Amino acid sequence: METNAHDQKLNKYELEDQTFFTGFSTFDDAVRYAQEHNGEVVEVAFKDGNDNPQLSTEAGLVEKKMHYHVEAGSEYKFIHSSDEGFRKYADELQKIKAKQQQSPPDERYLANFEIENAEDPIIVIKNDQFESVTSRERSKYLKHANVYEIGVSVAKS
Repeated sequence: METNAHDQKLNKYELEDQTFFTGFSTFDDAVRYAQEHNGEVVEVAFKDGNDNPQLSTEAGLVEKKMHYHVEAGSEYKFIHSSDEGFRKYADELQKIKAKQQQSPPDERYLANFEIENAEDPIIVIKNDQFESVTSRERSKYLKHANVYEIGVSVAKS
């Protein structure tokens, strides 16, 4: 695990002639890292619960300038904290959590509505119903998902 200039924790994968870094918070962060380290922005796939990276173009992350995408079949939807729909689901989850804790209404609505997850939170939806909250790293091992992340490939010296 390494960190870049923005204190992001990056995952490092060593292959025969290249080193891949993943874990960027935005597409622009990956571009900046590639420029600073004489690397190339690439799409990296983690397939079927596997933590072995593969170069890919399947999700089109580079063309779409996205940094993360998950495919896990038609019944599952993975919503990343940077996705448009995340706020809606996060607010609903906080309301459910507050109700379970039976906190007074004024505390419920004045509370900080952030999902408490040390890592980048991902909401998992199954058949349009909330299922769980996970992290980007854990999403690689769930539901036989194909996880696509933007990465930077740097030649080994």
